[in-house]
Order: sequence, then C-alpha cells, then structure tokens
Amino acid sequence: MAGTDTVSQTSSAQKLTFLTMTAMVVGSMVGAGVFSLPRRFAQETGVAGALIAWAIAGSGMLMLAFVFQTLAVRKPHLDAGVYAYAKAGFGEYLGFFSAFGYWASACVGNVTYWVLIMSTVGAIVPGLGDGDTILAAVLSTIGIWVFYLLIRRGVREAAIINRIVTVAKLVPILVFILVAAIYLDPKVFADNFSGNGDTGTLWNQITGTMLVTVFVFLGVEGASVYSRHAKRREDVGRATVLGLLSVLAVFASVTVVSYGILPAAEIAELRQPSMAGVLEEAVGTWGKVFVSVGLIVSVLGAYLAWTLMSAEVLYVAALDDDMPRFLRQANSADVPTAALLMTTILIQVVLVVTMFSEDAFNFALDLTSALSLIPFLLAAGYALKLASTGETYGEAPRGRRRELVVGALATAYTAFLLYAAGYKFILLSFIIYAPASVLFVMARREQGRRLFSPSELVILVLSIVGAVVGVVALAAGWISI
Repeated sequence: MAGTDTVSQTSSAQKLTFLTMTAMVVGSMVGAGVFSLPRRFAQETGVAGALIAWAIAGSGMLMLAFVFQTLAVRKPHLDAGVYAYAKAGFGEYLGFFSAFGYWASACVGNVTYWVLIMSTVGAIVPGLGDGDTILAAVLSTIGIWVFYLLIRRGVREAAIINRIVTVAKLVPILVFILVAAIYLDPKVFADNFSGNGDTGTLWNQITGTMLVTVFVFLGVEGASVYSRHAKRREDVGRATVLGLLSVLAVFASVTVVSYGILPAAEIAELRQPSMAGVLEEAVGTWGKVFVSVGLIVSVLGAYLAWTLMSAEVLYVAALDDDMPRFLRQANSADVPTAALLMTTILIQVVLVVTMFSEDAFNFALDLTSALSLIPFLLAAGYALKLASTGETYGEAPRGRRRELVVGALATAYTAFLLYAAGYKFILLSFIIYAPASVLFVMARREQGRRLFSPSELVILVLSIVGAVVGVVALAAGWISI
C-alpha cells in the first residue's frame, strides 16, 4: 500500500522484459507511505536505529519476495491471490482468514490516503487539522462515495493515469532526496545519530519502526503475479531483487537525509506529510507545495487502484467459493458491485473509527500493516512447508535447500513483525477478524457443507477469545486507538 499503483492487467500474449518487470516491482511499492517516513522514524529512532531497521526490513522483505517468486513457480495454478497459498497449505478456514485479512488491510490502508490528503490541505485550511477533524471526516466521506460511484460506472486505471501517478510520486521523492542531501547539516545529522532522547533502547527504537516498514513495502507480493508473462523465467527473480533494492534505497535515503535538516524532536512534531515540512525547512515554501501537490495526485491515483484491488480480492474469493455468492455480483461494466460496496463500507467505518484515535494517520497505518501480517505469515509458512516436505521437488529438486532457508527466514521475519506489532494491534486485528467468520458460515451453508471441522473450531474459538479480550481491553482502557 505503500506501494499502491497496481499495474494494469497484462495480456497473456505480451511478454515482459527484465526492465519492464523491474519497473513493475518499483511501481507496486512506491506510494503514499514514503511521504510520511521522516516524522514516523523520528518519533521512534535516530540515524543508527533507522539504518539497522531498514537493513532488517530490506532483508526480511527480500526473503518474502523470494517466497512469492518460489510459490509462483512451484504452484503456478494458485493464481487467486495471496490467500490461495494459505488455503492450499493450511486449509480453507485459514485461507478465508488470509483473504479477509488481505482485503481488510487494503481497505484500512485506503483510509490513510484520505487522512494524508486532509492533513496536507490542512496546512492551508486549519479546519481540517491533521486530517482528524469533523470537517476532514465529512470531506473524506464525500470523496469515498464519489470514488465508489465512479468505479461502479466502470472507471478503471487507464495507462495515462498510471503515467501521471508514477511521475507525480517519483519526481517529488527524488527531488527531495537530492535537495535534502545538498542542504544536509553534518552537525544536525550527528546530533540525531542516537534519536531525540525519548526513544528508549536501540532495540525498542528498531521494533517501533517495523510496522511502518511493512506498510511502505506492501505491494512486493504483486511482482510474482506476472511471472508467467516474463520473456525469461529467470528475469522474475532478478527484477524482484533489483526493484526491491531500488525501493529500499529510496525509502532509506528519504529517512536518513531528513536527519540532516532538522533535529529529530522537531521532525517528530511535523504534520503529515512530514516530507513536505522537511523540504520547506531546507528551501522554503515552494518545497512544501511541491511535495504536497505530488502527494495528492499520487494518493488519488493509488486510492483508485487499491479500491479496485480490494473489491477484486473479495470477488475472486467468492468465485472460488471462499466467500458468499452475493459477492460474485458484477454489473455490465464488469465491476464487482457487491464487493465494491462492501469495500467502500469498511473504508467508511474505519474512517469514522480513526476520528477517535490519538493519531489518525499512524493508527490506520499500523493497523494496515498488522492485518497484512497473517496473510504474509501463512504464505511464508506454505513455502517452508513445501520445501520441508519435498512437495513439488520430486521432478524439480534443484534449489530445495536454498528455498528451505528462504522460507524459514521469511517465516521468522513475519513472526518477528507480529511480535514488533505488539499485543495492541494483534488484539485489534482479532476484533476485525473474528466477526468475519459470519461470511465463512454463509459460504459453507450455501454449499451445503459442514460449517467447521474440529481443527477449524479451535481456530474459531481462538479468534473469538482474542476479539473478546480486545474489546475488554479497549473498554477498560488497557489499550487505546
């Protein structure tokens, strides 16, 4: 979601070159999240912690990218999305949870776009605050339903929209990195090396940044989808590695050069998009305007792309009998209307909830990342399971040891991310996941099947217990949003 301009569907007849696939990897990840990095990192850590955090995140996401590449090759028939891997590896119920979690993550991520837009315009219109005022909520609501009506009529990402959005987001980012590097003050940079003094131990600083790194890397899973269109199969892995490393360099650069412009404590207090505030400090008002305009164009394009993608997740899952049949409804423009409406409603509900949070943007960002972790963990676990059991390796044993290591590292990394997310966001995720079982029950009844197997009942009970604990924790004030 960070990465958030989904690439238009590629025709099966078209063969993708190495450079084209690399551009697809980059385009799928670079999005609105990068504009928020300076403040978010400054709130948690200094230069040292940031460098370590990006090293961990880059390595972990690279392992996850290899996992999706491996699964695309080993299980080419599983093309119904990330959740298909969870279903194949761990059963229908966990596959359902993976589909729902991936969809919910995308919906919550879309809320960050409206908060970020309103916060950006709020620099001019005080009534919008940091994107968390009543006026901001009303205007965001109007935007949400205007997009719903547009998409329902069949408005999809045209090639020209993709190009405009790509330029709008990349040019400000690259200009920011170049200008901030030129204006970097070595003394300010050195003073920020250990953080702002309130960030705790180095370990706490690093874990505090993990959810935002997940957010900005969302989209890495999309690269493997197009592997069957590659001119050469080996280009998929090379493009994934080069694209991921390129994006990592951009994200890390944006974060690190910011520490040379302002003290970390001041960066931590900037309004979002904090990249605009940092550039304004360096070059004046034009820098703020430049970044803000680029962000708004980028975010609107990204919102369109991810709303379509979110609806598609539910629609495809319904076609596979993993969701109720009503979600198969589509209109004459080939838009999945029921799935689109359900997507828009969840976006609306989460927007209202964020208005009660202490920091609307960071809350939505962290929840987006937390919801995506279950699908990622199950996909990584499936790759590890394949390599461990030897399934699919009978006729093609080459690379099994390497893929076993990659699967283990990717699984360990996503498990670490769950730990880094903390019990607060795990409990909040349960509150969202547990009620979703109603959809699973509906789908099973439509098929005349037993609702839950014994193992599925265990998972159901655990999710309900987690949700109840989460609600109690919110009511008692043990956790807050």
